[in-house]
Amino acid sequence: MASLSLCRRVSACEVTLAVLLVVAALVNVTLIALMATWKTRTDPPSPQDSRYLIGVGRADCTGPPADIPLMGYANPEQTAAGIHTRLYSRAFIIDDGRRRVVFVTADVGMISQRLRLEVLRALQVKYGDLYRQENLVLSGTHTHCGPAGYFQYTLFMVTSKGFMKASIKPLVDGIVKSIDIAHRNMKPGRIYRSRGELDHSSLNRSPHSYLNNPKDERDRYQWNTDKQVVVLKFTDLDGDGIGMLSWFAVHAVSMNYTNRMVSSDNMGYASYLMEQDKNRGQLPGQGSFVAGFSSSNLGDVSPNTRGPRCMNTGLPCDYLNSSCPVGGTKMCKAFGPGEDMFDSTRIIGHDVYRKAKELYAVAVEEVVGSLQAAHQWVNMTDVTVQINDTHTVSTCKPALGHSFAAGTTDGGGDLNFTQGAVEGDPFWDRIRDALLGEPSNQTQECHHPKPILFSTGEMNWPLPWHPQIVDVQIITIGSVAVVAVPGEMTTMSGRRLREAVKQELESEGAFKDTEVVLAGLSNIYTHYITTYEEYQVQRYEGASTIYGPHTLSAYLQKYRGLARAIAQDKVSELPLGPPPPFFEKNLFNLLPAPPVDRAPENSSFGDVLQQVYPIYRQGEVVSVTFVAGNPRNSGDIRDKTFVTVEMYDNRTDSWEIVHTDASWETRFHWLKGSNQQSNATVEWHIPFVAPCGSYRIKHLGHYKQRVGWQTLVSPYEGTSDVFRVTGSTY
Repeated sequence: MASLSLCRRVSACEVTLAVLLVVAALVNVTLIALMATWKTRTDPPSPQDSRYLIGVGRADCTGPPADIPLMGYANPEQTAAGIHTRLYSRAFIIDDGRRRVVFVTADVGMISQRLRLEVLRALQVKYGDLYRQENLVLSGTHTHCGPAGYFQYTLFMVTSKGFMKASIKPLVDGIVKSIDIAHRNMKPGRIYRSRGELDHSSLNRSPHSYLNNPKDERDRYQWNTDKQVVVLKFTDLDGDGIGMLSWFAVHAVSMNYTNRMVSSDNMGYASYLMEQDKNRGQLPGQGSFVAGFSSSNLGDVSPNTRGPRCMNTGLPCDYLNSSCPVGGTKMCKAFGPGEDMFDSTRIIGHDVYRKAKELYAVAVEEVVGSLQAAHQWVNMTDVTVQINDTHTVSTCKPALGHSFAAGTTDGGGDLNFTQGAVEGDPFWDRIRDALLGEPSNQTQECHHPKPILFSTGEMNWPLPWHPQIVDVQIITIGSVAVVAVPGEMTTMSGRRLREAVKQELESEGAFKDTEVVLAGLSNIYTHYITTYEEYQVQRYEGASTIYGPHTLSAYLQKYRGLARAIAQDKVSELPLGPPPPFFEKNLFNLLPAPPVDRAPENSSFGDVLQQVYPIYRQGEVVSVTFVAGNPRNSGDIRDKTFVTVEMYDNRTDSWEIVHTDASWETRFHWLKGSNQQSNATVEWHIPFVAPCGSYRIKHLGHYKQRVGWQTLVSPYEGTSDVFRVTGSTY
């Protein structure tokens, strides 16, 4: 009996333990499931997953809209005097769980080496080694209407009145802020790609050079410019759009050299339209959806689709050298497609936006696969290229040819230079030799047939006139390869580069159906990159190919090396190359600080000098002029505005801001007068869809005054009379 009782007691214990074990197992399974669910929601995706972590961000990078030369047309007299549209930096971060890449497209003429280096330094302070030279691409939209003064090489400082902290700081801060916003907003998402063609929005401005390319090569293409538009669509996991990137090859020169207002030009307007479409009810620069329109191989591509004509006769310009019988190159100008530069900007920008929106809507081909980033610094003055089994060629020290001074049909030079010059001019050569020194025989031979006007590679006072060390870089996002090009590639140069990179990436079988896009004006500016054949013609683009006739061959060799390393997963074995300089001394600034502001007698800053009318119809232009201070005295103007258009809301008995100086519909003109006085005229081009009602316009700014031995900067604002907008005839 005793043994039976013990057995019964043991069985009861075993049952109890068994129950406890089952319960524990169930708890563990539940916890594991919960942890797995949590991990799925928060961990970065694996490289095999079709999801990425994606972040998008946009930030104002507008610099001082007064006194500072505008960057692009190389005319020191074309100084800023107001705002047409604001400038923005747009950042896109993608992470596959192992690697991260960042692409930034900024409303700026081009990325300078100094700008990139300062951005990298700022990111290093904030993020350590997370964002580095190899995984960060900075690309400029190539607007010719942004403030200059952010270069560290002498040639650009001479044409921009120097190196200006007031210019480079808002660019650095704006680019970094756009990356900050994208970094904070990262979340799981998907990427889709789409491509199409856009016709009637671009024209080859150097067709004579293009025709010098081999006929069998030209016969492979329907057009003498690239018409393709490539779109990347970014969504969250629910399929809701969070951003878009687009590439299309066209110069952002719809706003011509007579413009004095800061403007993002046609590509910026395309971004504006897409973001306004996706961020309904938001003011420009606000809203979560970010639309980047990036430059590509636009070197010989103009938006002025009506072509060049002599302004004094209306007849076509000379085909070979783009000049006129009377007036030379200055009289030869390309026009269109609009009635004026604002209308042309609107038409081209809207065309690019419309095509990108169409491609965005039908983008269903998902981008999958891992990320890669390859980067090198290259001394572009000394690259040897093996062109066949027995011959090698080399790049040259930088130099600009005579036709560089002729300009283009989008903006010609003031002197008697013409495009297509393959011989020097004794008059200008003697002046060059006396002022700057004669180019060495070696440099002249290396650049043949270019007649050298400025041998910038042999000019080093007070700093080098052109860079030697250049960035070459490729990032891949699954099957999409983004090639960061350090300048302006012509149409055929870009085609050869795309083909070379695609061939190398797909040679190992790791890449299939690769979409190669060129991001122009990236990381550093080195002027133009023509084919060897185009170089022989020596139009503006060839004369501005600064490293000589074999520049493209050198780049093809270097980018092939990067693509091969990516395809073979040997990026870590790439040599870094010689790092670029960061000049601390001998940077100069020729622009004096703004003087104190003065208001007319018996007037105050913000007073209205020319008042609005009581009533306007939709489609008309409201104009009001204020007593103003110098806009440079407003300091950092990012995320601020000089202008508001406000509508009265009867329901809340308050004024609502409906437009700022970032709006397409407003124009802020600043006019410097005599005796340190200045005016600001604000225009509002009333949209045909503007609601009828009561409106007013405000101008905000700062003025500098002297108080004793000190200067004091104070804010001011002025307000127009209330006026009505009506849709009917009054």
